[in-house]
Amino acid sequence: MNTHSMLLGTENIKKLLIKLSLPATIGMIVNALYNLVDTIFIGRGVGYLGIAGLSVSFPIQMFIMAFSFMVGIGASSAVSRNLGSGNLERAEKIAGNSYVMITIIVTFIVILGYVFTDPLLRIFGATETILPYARDYIQIIFAGSIFFSFAMSSNNLIRSEGNAKVAMFAMIIGTGLNIILDPIFIFGLNLGIKGAALATVISQFVSFIYILFYFKSGKSSLKIKPHHLKLELDIVKEIISVGFPAFFRQVNGSILAIVMNNTLGTFGGDIAITIYGIINRVMMFLLMPLFGVVQGMQPIVGFNYGAKKFDRVKETVKLSIISTTIFATFGWLLAQLFPNFIISIFTTEKEVIELGAEAIHYIFLVIPVIGIQIISSSLFQALGKVKPAFVLSVLRQMIILIPLVIILPRFGFGLTGVFIAFPISDVISTIISSFMLKHEIDKMHVQKNEAVIFD
Repeated sequence: MNTHSMLLGTENIKKLLIKLSLPATIGMIVNALYNLVDTIFIGRGVGYLGIAGLSVSFPIQMFIMAFSFMVGIGASSAVSRNLGSGNLERAEKIAGNSYVMITIIVTFIVILGYVFTDPLLRIFGATETILPYARDYIQIIFAGSIFFSFAMSSNNLIRSEGNAKVAMFAMIIGTGLNIILDPIFIFGLNLGIKGAALATVISQFVSFIYILFYFKSGKSSLKIKPHHLKLELDIVKEIISVGFPAFFRQVNGSILAIVMNNTLGTFGGDIAITIYGIINRVMMFLLMPLFGVVQGMQPIVGFNYGAKKFDRVKETVKLSIISTTIFATFGWLLAQLFPNFIISIFTTEKEVIELGAEAIHYIFLVIPVIGIQIISSSLFQALGKVKPAFVLSVLRQMIILIPLVIILPRFGFGLTGVFIAFPISDVISTIISSFMLKHEIDKMHVQKNEAVIFD
């Protein structure tokens, strides 16, 4: 076991959380910045219908991401716990199995995607005016999906052994290159939305190569050999069961996008779909630090839970909640104080700016409380506790938000009903998450006391 892994169980929690979260946060902010810049370039170079095309295509990308998250988070949780308990061979088998799984799954999805491109895009809300833009974008994105999925899954494994800087650089390299290539392809080569997709695929391939070199260099704790690539049923089941809540949370995002795009199209037309696409990317950017904290938290709690160091788990959770609440509050302030400016970065269309400012106000209304939701769900994943992780993964979007998005606009609230569904669902899901989190922390306290008595 390398030094990075050993520090997960010994180093000061505050220093360790910063050490692991900061690179993850930087990497994810840079990654979210790509989504912002991509949208800005398309909005300025193609027009608001280009942004709408991105909005319709994004749920399909999220569906592919869902499988990457499932395998990556499921494997990283298992790897962390096995490293914590000293079982390096099993950790390496888990990593090897995860690579085989992601290759098989994504190849199958991409084949289906090419065969059923137009029907899928229509399901996800593409109108006849949006469809050509969405089709041009997503068909190129399919070509690079395997590289993106491999990089995303691998980054989780790299963090699980405590080496967050490598994961950060993998994201920065891909995103930085994408930001450079976007204006060249969109404006310089006059490729429009196809240029944005090509820039994305090339950048993802470069990230993929960087990660391959890292594992080949021997710097990883995980030395993956050919026999580790043989699928083992118990390992596959563990990866899927632990990672399934993350998968379902991402799929929820795709299902939400279907409902949102179709509802917005009915009550607000193409402009409303464009606005949601913009706000979705703004939200991803402003809230990425929260997920950076989560990615720093998970290997710490997974390792220390496996090593039965429950006080370190509880301290990590406490500091993570404080950090995510601070970051969320900062994002809330920006959205409430500068809504018109934020939307105007993407478009000069007056109607889009005015309606977008109103929408962002509602959607971000109670964002400061969501850190508890995110930390609670991620904690259960890191501990390998499937049922509570699954409940929390479906709670906000599937159980609360989606029904509200369907119901409120049709009961007198119109387009505004879509937007106010967000703060209502955030408040309800935060309350439930808080109760579940407290129950789990109390259980750790009991386990700790029992361990002391037994000793």
